[in-house]
Amino acid sequence: MSETTDTGETAETVLIAGTASHAGKSTLAAGLCRLLACRGVSVAPYKAQNMSNNARVALAPDGEWGEIGVSQHVQARAARVPATTDMNPVLLKPRGDGESQLVIDGEAVGHFAAGEYYESHWETARDAAVAAHRRLAADHDVIVAEGAGSIAEINLHDRDLANVECARFADARILIAVDIERGGAFASLYGTLELLPDDVRERVAGAVITKFRGDPSLLEPGIAEIEDRTGVPIVGVVPHDDPGLPAEDSLSLPDAGDAGGGGGEGSRAALGADDGVPDAEVVRIAVPRLPRISNFTDLEPLAREPGVRVAYVPLDASARDPLADADAVVLPGSKNTVDDLLALREAGLDEAIRRFEGPIVGICGGYQILGKQITGADIEGTGSRSTVEGVGVLPVETHFSPDKRVERVTRSVDGIGPLAGATGTATGYEIHMGRSSPAESVARPVGPESAATDRALGTYLHGIFENETVREAFVERAFAAAGKSRPAAGSRAGDGDATAEADDRSPYDRAADLVADNVELDALGIDALALGDRG
Repeated sequence: MSETTDTGETAETVLIAGTASHAGKSTLAAGLCRLLACRGVSVAPYKAQNMSNNARVALAPDGEWGEIGVSQHVQARAARVPATTDMNPVLLKPRGDGESQLVIDGEAVGHFAAGEYYESHWETARDAAVAAHRRLAADHDVIVAEGAGSIAEINLHDRDLANVECARFADARILIAVDIERGGAFASLYGTLELLPDDVRERVAGAVITKFRGDPSLLEPGIAEIEDRTGVPIVGVVPHDDPGLPAEDSLSLPDAGDAGGGGGEGSRAALGADDGVPDAEVVRIAVPRLPRISNFTDLEPLAREPGVRVAYVPLDASARDPLADADAVVLPGSKNTVDDLLALREAGLDEAIRRFEGPIVGICGGYQILGKQITGADIEGTGSRSTVEGVGVLPVETHFSPDKRVERVTRSVDGIGPLAGATGTATGYEIHMGRSSPAESVARPVGPESAATDRALGTYLHGIFENETVREAFVERAFAAAGKSRPAAGSRAGDGDATAEADDRSPYDRAADLVADNVELDALGIDALALGDRG
């Protein structure tokens, strides 16, 4: 049975909501997208409103490039369709002190505090979300929508665009993800259902328990009672299994207090620490944990390389030498470059970076931080704009202006410094405010605004390590700096891009298997078009 939305289009919409943030919604959505795509169904992902500093570039309705949250970009790949800004028409990018940059249909429209957004811009955002859903519904048979946080935030029910409003204007059936790893799963589900508006409660088709470890039969008494109390069926128990999809927000990062060293107990908190390579044979890539870190998924391809540990270093002013056991350093993107630079300086990490002798890479905001100075800077909380001295390991000056660059690009690679030996091209995307001017004599190995010396590289190219030739060169340089031999190439994981897509056990396929093997899809009410074996 197809549903007719209040936009006038006919489409099936399933909304995967949650009892809390980080409950597995994104994985379920990606898995369902891939599963339906494999069965020949025209499916598209959708999230009416997202809040994330991990963004990707996608095509906007006007044919220009815009930005969307990383999860919808991932889900579009799972669905085997091009990513568009319709899949995430409203994106909020937090920048500190309760303020976020508002992105509508892929374009940044301003910075607003939460109260101002809800009072003056929420209706505009809702209109954009409805229009985007209408366009997707016209082109696809099924829309897999993802909620945000908890669907039961009663203080937001009159303006909950990603959950309550989406369920209503999309006429969606709702599947609720319940994270059992946090504890209190049945209480969370019961409370969530009790707090839903009546019309939204009626749309709940079922719930899925996620991240379960152990014997599912142990849950049977609880499942029977919660179904009896609520009338909502538990349609699946999904085991704790990370398929390897890129993370959406910093909740997925190792705990700030357990960034870990090159070996020992703490190193197990570093990304990549589950590859079985002995601690004595690994290299450690230190990533300063900037307060306003963004697009840290740029580091995930490195963490998939056997023997590589990506350790997030807290900005701790009391640390004697936070980079003492690092073999390489990567500075990731930042939603507020200047304030993260000042936080880095207050912790003494700027001096530690200047002393560091191994390879250093700065991406986007991290690149700007590594330069000599930043002009036109917006100092958070003061409203002033001035010049701020950078770390100074790259001969680059950055000037900020209101213009924002959002584009997918391909750059020629001239491997020097941290990328010594890399050749060919590198594809990725740029999302940044500010333009950087390298000194005339500096090498520019990945495009005109990049810069490199023998030990440091700066680039605006997000996704740079998804390119095999670049990743291989940097990892080889890290092992050389550590004086260690790299593990055998045969055990390395493929990158998260074309290589993984060619693998029949890619992250998308593993997510699809989690859904197919553990969720009763017929409970969602998707008709034979979606459930038939067509592919």
